[in-house]
Amino acid sequence: MSLPHLADPAGRYRTMRLIRSFEELALEWVRSGLVVGGTHPYSGQEAVAVGVCAALDPADQLTSTHRGHGHVLAKGADPGRLLAELLGRVGGLNGGRGGSMHAADFSLGILGANGIVGAGAPIAVGAAWAAQRRGEPTVVASFFGDGALNQGVLLESLNLASIWRAPVVFVCENNGYATTLPAASAVGGSACGRAAAFGIPAETVDGMDVEAVRAAAGRAVERARSGGGPSFLECLTYRFEAHHTMERRFRLSYRAAEEVASWRERDPLATDLPEAAAIDLEVAELLAAAAGFALASAEPDPATATDHLYASGLRPRSGAAL
Repeated sequence: MSLPHLADPAGRYRTMRLIRSFEELALEWVRSGLVVGGTHPYSGQEAVAVGVCAALDPADQLTSTHRGHGHVLAKGADPGRLLAELLGRVGGLNGGRGGSMHAADFSLGILGANGIVGAGAPIAVGAAWAAQRRGEPTVVASFFGDGALNQGVLLESLNLASIWRAPVVFVCENNGYATTLPAASAVGGSACGRAAAFGIPAETVDGMDVEAVRAAAGRAVERARSGGGPSFLECLTYRFEAHHTMERRFRLSYRAAEEVASWRERDPLATDLPEAAAIDLEVAELLAAAAGFALASAEPDPATATDHLYASGLRPRSGAAL
């Protein structure tokens, strides 16, 4: 049973439009000061999150990245609660304690975005291994960027997944840049070559085409679910906005305007769906309601600042320095 909201082209377009509109609103809130600390916009990469999640079942899981809003929304998270999380409000997915880079919803199989490059991979492998041991048919998708290709923790995760034949789909969102460093100048060999070295089947796919991503992810998910072990997808994509909203302040110029314009011509939201205009209005209404929920959500009580600090529930002793 695939995710119902991604079961047809209209649903996949609706979710990509939601992600794009969400990111545009988040950018407005960063500029206005409502969102403190900024965000890593996902605009341009929507086809990867939606295409991969379209191949997953509701019980499947995923791990995300610092650029994780798209993955979280594609798996079905409530946009109002995600907006509240960005605002640090108690109505957020994690009570406002995770923020933009650490949003999670275990009830939907979203094991968390992660501010550490590549750090979602070992979590995904562990979750997949645990499900496998329990005899459950769960598949875990692990998203990461090209900047993670040189991280040891990702290579260790590929190795363990291969040895354990863990039901993991590794998804490399290759947008060409690790922050401001071109991947071509930093990655020896290739992304798929990393996986091949561990005996993991790998495939490069057009990450600007949601249906191409869905087809490739479907093959990888079926392989994992049937006991065939892990797979690796390199999705060639592009972020239309800055690596981080802070770039606007620093006025960085590491990408040529012509390059950005060329990729924008391949916008994954470009569609000939006859119902696209109606869907756009529907999404606008949904997001307006989500924004209202987030803004109305309560600010956290400072007295609860140390809640959840310890897994046991213990609080620091009275008078202890924090």
